[in-house]
Amino acid sequence: FGFIAAILIAIAPAVASTPALAGSKAEIDGNVQAALQNLMATTPAAKELAGIAKGILVFPRIVKAGFIVGGQGGEGALVKNGKTAGYYNTVALSYGFQAGIQAFGYALFFTTDSAMTYLERSSGWEIGVGPGITIVDEGVARSLSTSTARNDIYAFFFDQKGLMAGAGIQG
Repeated sequence: FGFIAAILIAIAPAVASTPALAGSKAEIDGNVQAALQNLMATTPAAKELAGIAKGILVFPRIVKAGFIVGGQGGEGALVKNGKTAGYYNTVALSYGFQAGIQAFGYALFFTTDSAMTYLERSSGWEIGVGPGITIVDEGVARSLSTSTARNDIYAFFFDQKGLMAGAGIQG
């Protein structure tokens, strides 16, 4: 088990700029726009960051499931100046003590040209490798503004449903 899981973890990119296969472009665009509008309506920090973002990568629905071996995946789009600039998918595999199923969405706000260039030039990108990402929770959101936003990428998670419990290694 351990050897197979290690191989699967090693070959699973977290974000890849490959064409979305399961959903049509129109479906993805509609889901991305709805998720982004909802996020900005409910999170003032997201709305403020949208004004300075070079691009926003939105994954409106990611499904994560597992029992010992788990996986997650979803489709999304990069939004620049209010329009879709590309389609992406996110995939991750994990191994360890875990059980459950969960769905959630997230949006990455790219606030620097270098971070945006890194995304656009990467054929696969793993979160934690490359530009720095700041997870925006309630505490960070209260003090975040366009004048205090100094990091490359800000991540907002939303619409979390279900339960996933455990500890594992993810790649």
